[in-house]
Amino acid sequence: MKVTLITGASSGIGEAFARQLASDGHDLVLVARRQKLLHELCDELMLKHKIMAHYIVADLTQGRAADDIFLETQRHDFEVDWLINNAGFGSAGDFATLDEQRELSMIDLNIRALVALTHKYLGPMRERKHGTIINVSSAAAFQPIPFMATYAATKAFVSSFSESIAEENRSFGIRVLTLCPGSTETNFFAASEIDRPVKLKGQQRSEQVVETALKALQSRKTVAVSGFTNLVGALLGRHVPHMISTRAVAKALRARYQKTEE
Repeated sequence: MKVTLITGASSGIGEAFARQLASDGHDLVLVARRQKLLHELCDELMLKHKIMAHYIVADLTQGRAADDIFLETQRHDFEVDWLINNAGFGSAGDFATLDEQRELSMIDLNIRALVALTHKYLGPMRERKHGTIINVSSAAAFQPIPFMATYAATKAFVSSFSESIAEENRSFGIRVLTLCPGSTETNFFAASEIDRPVKLKGQQRSEQVVETALKALQSRKTVAVSGFTNLVGALLGRHVPHMISTRAVAKALRARYQKTEE
């Protein structure tokens, strides 16, 4: 059975992907840590759209999680035709004062798990000469961000990695999309234990981000930045020297996150 596997599917952008793709007739495998939310979402989507929805409870910061997910899909004879690596979290603050293990867990989730799942499902996609991978990066990927140093760096990795494998696999009929949302109305800040660093205007809804992604796939794009303001920011991030942009961001955030000697 062909399925779409979505990580971080219990809320936010992942849930929005699940709802939209279920309405389009996709059978789903939903992955997250919160069993109750996954169970309820699967039941709702199966009843409403007459599709199959299976869930896997997993903590992707744990080393064997990707292996366990792959084995579970094999056990049920699921053919993962779409893979959406959406799970992730962030942090904000003076890096020297942040919890080391939480920063490393962020790297495990945002990078290690994404690479592992992509590698596991890419091989079978190549054999079939068909498949779709959406890796959720961020508008934060386009420039270093002081006081969100680890998060921005993980998303820069996701973007670089995803754009590279998009070209590697183009001749195999596999679509790889790097999706770069900006601030979105999700539980990202709460899950990341971030007190929002700045007042954010014009936040997008998760459904708008998903719409951007699906339109980009139809247009055969390999990178999609969701939202006009984020697109402008991405262009500036690519062309403004990092020495200038990092100093500007640090100036805006230093008083909130760093105590300096008088």
